[in-house]
Amino acid sequence: MDYEIKDCIDAGSAYCPCHLAETGDCIVCSQLSGKTFCDCVNWKGVCMYQEYILNNKKAKEGRDSCLCTIIKKEVCEDKLCIFTISASRSLVHELIYPGSFIFVRNPETSIYYDTPISIMEADTKDNTLKIAIEIRGTKTKSICKLKEYEKLLIRGPFWNGVLGLKNIYKAKEGVSIVIARGIGTAPGAPVLKKLYANGNRIISIVDKTPFTNIFGKEHYEMCNSEILQCKMLQNGELSSEFKTILQQILKVENVNLIHCDGPDILIYKLLDLIGDSINFSCCNNSKMCCGEGVCGTCSTRYKNRVVKRLCKVQIDPKHVFKERRLI
Repeated sequence: MDYEIKDCIDAGSAYCPCHLAETGDCIVCSQLSGKTFCDCVNWKGVCMYQEYILNNKKAKEGRDSCLCTIIKKEVCEDKLCIFTISASRSLVHELIYPGSFIFVRNPETSIYYDTPISIMEADTKDNTLKIAIEIRGTKTKSICKLKEYEKLLIRGPFWNGVLGLKNIYKAKEGVSIVIARGIGTAPGAPVLKKLYANGNRIISIVDKTPFTNIFGKEHYEMCNSEILQCKMLQNGELSSEFKTILQQILKVENVNLIHCDGPDILIYKLLDLIGDSINFSCCNNSKMCCGEGVCGTCSTRYKNRVVKRLCKVQIDPKHVFKERRLI
């Protein structure tokens, strides 16, 4: 039977219980979501309700913002910048996992300029973070104005940049397919490393659109990944070339995971093509503002007035689009 297993990315962490507990909207704990009995399904080794009571019925302290130094800036293309940032040892160590991201802004701007950016690489040896930014609007323009050795304001760590994390961690000693389009190479890099560390042979299908070249190619090479390049979308549908390549791989190989980093339309069409036969994970394309589930920007509404706060809810991607209200 196919049923939804819903989890909270912050459950049991130093940031739990959060502000959702104060309003009776906790994602996991039944007693902190308005019920009068304990119905804990995804036990994290810590009782959230007890932590809430011991903390005087208040949320734990949230993430801090800190000033970090840009030690390298690469302008790869007209609208693509890659920053290498010196950060604290503790922050870097908390951002090594697939799905890690931070909120970034120019220190000269207000909090409204906070921009969620995926971690491309967290180097625990040199205590540096690498992020790739595609210039799209006011927020990203203000960040990309900064130069080497200037300061950048970072808030984090956050971990829900990838949906279907359980599928990534259990993919071992097999063949995994990683699909990336455009800026999707950035959140895909830590996924590549995890899959490679788990003993998988990786086949990557890459669409460089809208860029001239495939950036971050070194991450594929580091993981000994085969790279197949093609255009993935054509008139809002999967291109015949992409479908042919994918179906040929699935016919020949025993694939344990398909991971996709691209726009929602690509993820949706891909899920429709492969069905439920293969484990799937993808980047989280929700619009985010606070990262704590409070502002509602990431909230997605479903049938029967169900609301999912996708900045915190960790879920199998197939349940993100199933019964989703589009209006």
